[in-house]
Amino acid sequence: MIDEFAKEYLHHDLRDIRETMLWKLDGLPEYDVRRPLTMTGTNLLGLVKHLSITESRYFGEVFGRPFPEPLPRWDDADHDETDMWASEHETREGIIDRYRRVWAHSDATIGALAIDSPGHVPWWPRPNVKLFNILVHVLTETSRHAGHADILREQLDGSTGAAAEYAHPQSDEPFWAARRATIERAARAAVARPGDGFPDAQD
Repeated sequence: MIDEFAKEYLHHDLRDIRETMLWKLDGLPEYDVRRPLTMTGTNLLGLVKHLSITESRYFGEVFGRPFPEPLPRWDDADHDETDMWASEHETREGIIDRYRRVWAHSDATIGALAIDSPGHVPWWPRPNVKLFNILVHVLTETSRHAGHADILREQLDGSTGAAAEYAHPQSDEPFWAARRATIERAARAAVARPGDGFPDAQD
């Protein structure tokens, strides 16, 4: 009984966070979902592409149920982290549609297997795993990248929220400017000792 509850609980959270990942792209122009927004090139569409590849492997080949479409592999010698960004030849719709097909394949694996079903992850130091381990791992990975997506989307247009039903699509700029100034003052006051050398105030 507890095993089925645990499996459904984790699976439910995974389904929710997947939808959040795609929601973070809603309403943005093509350039904004693709362009690099950090020093290392992190971008919204690349996160979705990466998660589709990650999830396809963990709920696919790990349990002897490979995803039926060819996908880039992060262990290929020449892949050069192409799983983290979309080329000009890859469409937004194509990447999103493939992610949804990966969900269906993963969901079939999760539905077919017991939570203690064995799997094998050859790239892990302890390669023998259970479905439970992989559910937790993929949920953690997806949640981590959803957090990245939160920050990227806020950088782009100020919208925030953990899910569509809790969205805050437009920032109250005066409110947030005041909040940021308060936090800045607190940070400076905490280190306001001779020789700390923090930069000049920029209000």
